[in-house]
Amino acid sequence: MDVDELISSSKLLKHWPSLFITLALIWIVKRLFFKGNRVLKTYNLDEQVEEEVEHFADLGDELQPALEDKPHVPFVPGQNLNPNGAKRLYELMRGRRSIRSFSSHPKPDLSVIEDCIRAAGTAPSGAHTEPWTYCVVQEPELKRSIREIVEQEELVNYSQRMHPQWVTDLRPLQTNHVKEYLTEAPYLILIFKQTYGLSENGKRMRRHYYNEISTSIAAGILLCALQAAGLASLVTTPLNCGPALRNLLGRPVNEKLLILLPVGYPKDGCTVPDLARKNLSNIMVTF
Repeated sequence: MDVDELISSSKLLKHWPSLFITLALIWIVKRLFFKGNRVLKTYNLDEQVEEEVEHFADLGDELQPALEDKPHVPFVPGQNLNPNGAKRLYELMRGRRSIRSFSSHPKPDLSVIEDCIRAAGTAPSGAHTEPWTYCVVQEPELKRSIREIVEQEELVNYSQRMHPQWVTDLRPLQTNHVKEYLTEAPYLILIFKQTYGLSENGKRMRRHYYNEISTSIAAGILLCALQAAGLASLVTTPLNCGPALRNLLGRPVNEKLLILLPVGYPKDGCTVPDLARKNLSNIMVTF
């Protein structure tokens, strides 16, 4: 067999169009895949940040600080009103428990709730934006509407959305989609994070940096204040209920529900799981 016959009989040459197309497709797919990965790693901004960047990019030299540019003043340290204050705070907070059985009477005075929220408002926040709103609900019909929204979504959460392991982990806490405490507790405090600030005419005007972290810190201070006032509470984060509850309360679009907090006194005979907290050696590392 001469060279010409060998070449003409080669399977490689017979099928070269198909092989060429296959190799070309592989090359194109690889290029698209790696390009997509590079874009994802470099420009993986969430929608909120992208919108904010686009909004503020056009301002140019018009950018001004959100805070009034005042001279700094001398720092006045707080007074230690309680000897061994840290230890006394720990002794107070170690008795804090989440309860699911509230008494409707007696009802705490609203001024106590106001003082607790004032304390929460002292929390630090990114660029001092104070990105939180506390909605205090005490009207029975409104509490019933909140319960209906939450229970409707929680039924779907427990039966479909939540992983079976998640539902199993909640079993010792004896919790399910029925939320009687939402109508039993004299107060519901709905804590909203403000993702950005609004002007008086409803236009976006101010970025709220670290809004979820800031609001979460404030919520922790609120829990301490409620405990100091002798009130019980339950931290809940109703899955997929935020938009409906925001609309129910008529809150603006820049607010997103972070925590729903029933507050009041425990019902007689209220029980809680027999739980132990981690020791200091399990939560603190010194260097």
